[in-house]
Amino acid sequence: MAELDWHADRSDLDGLAQLDRSPDDDGIDHVAVRAYRQSRVRQKMEEYGVDAVILSDPVNIRYATGTRNMQVFSMRNAPSRYLLLTQDRSILFEFTGCLHLADGFETVDEVRPAKTASFVAAGPMIAERERLWGAEMADLIHELTGNKHATVGLERLNAGSKFALKDAGLKIVDAQQPVEMARAIKSPEEMKCVIASLRATEIGVGKLREAIRPGLTEAELWSVLHKSVIEQNGDYVETRLLNAGERTNPWFQETSASVIGANDLIALDTDVVGCHGYYADFSRTFHAGPDQPSAAQRELYKVAYEQVHHNMDILFPGMTFREYADKAWDIPEKFYANRYYLSAHGVGMTGEYPYLYHHGDFPDAGYDGVLEPGMTLCVESFIGADGGREGVKLEQQVLITANGIELLSKFPFEDELLA
Repeated sequence: MAELDWHADRSDLDGLAQLDRSPDDDGIDHVAVRAYRQSRVRQKMEEYGVDAVILSDPVNIRYATGTRNMQVFSMRNAPSRYLLLTQDRSILFEFTGCLHLADGFETVDEVRPAKTASFVAAGPMIAERERLWGAEMADLIHELTGNKHATVGLERLNAGSKFALKDAGLKIVDAQQPVEMARAIKSPEEMKCVIASLRATEIGVGKLREAIRPGLTEAELWSVLHKSVIEQNGDYVETRLLNAGERTNPWFQETSASVIGANDLIALDTDVVGCHGYYADFSRTFHAGPDQPSAAQRELYKVAYEQVHHNMDILFPGMTFREYADKAWDIPEKFYANRYYLSAHGVGMTGEYPYLYHHGDFPDAGYDGVLEPGMTLCVESFIGADGGREGVKLEQQVLITANGIELLSKFPFEDELLA
């Protein structure tokens, strides 16, 4: 990538990133976004015969209401806050001292204090706490639905709480299917949130690229992206996926204090939960310099580039997941063992439904479905030989439209690695 190319695009990226600066006047109708998302959940609940859901995943609570509170803490300490949603009622049970955080959200009808049923909170009284929690929730669900044996979708509750609800007479099902299917289709207004998150993250990746030099540690370089994400009001980075040199192959080696060497490849997967809580998920691989990339490095990069673009080009609305697997790019044998575990995946507020598998993995892992307009996908590639020194990670984020795809991630590729 020529330096002039990046700076020529920079002013445009800066302008788009400002979409997140003020929730009141940033050009996004957040009320419409929240209304669409909550209606999607209710629509899928009705479709799958679910009378109520109790959501404890903070990402799903944010999807259904727009509210957020200590996202990472809430993931680890579930259920410290949870949402009860029926067809006509939305009750948020909020963490101690935080009831005010939902003020002004039209998607929340009532806020109550959460009663955390966990061993940390209750100690040896956990069983009794779970029983009381289950009885109270069952009574409330009965009151709201008029059904003592309502079908209730659950997620991420400790086992005792689930048993307590079942013992109270409720029919318990998994909430994942209705919620994931709801999240899969984005509205045009919701896509403005996706774009804002991507543009802000691209600015961060641009700063990271400019900071590259041999002698930095992986963690020092990775922190440049973190700083930019946070100062642009993004949330957090979900994974630790920046590696250099020998640590780029195989993939999924977490960012460390390893020092970046001269002429190393540096591979990055953003995995940013950014502006408005939306996932900016694209991958790029850079060259540390000071010399030109080697022939071996350019080969890896070109092969990964070919895989991503072939698989983007075959996407169309109405395509089944099986058709995609059959038409997807054939991974050369020497790179097959270290292939990325997916060919593509859905993306929204995090990685989500669907997973699209490689042809060779489809018989054991794959499932069928249909690509629909409004789905956002990340098309993946990791290319590194089994036993090879380095690897290349590339990924693009796209929107399925009525006519094909729209490219969402605009960060340039590296001209010197494609030469």
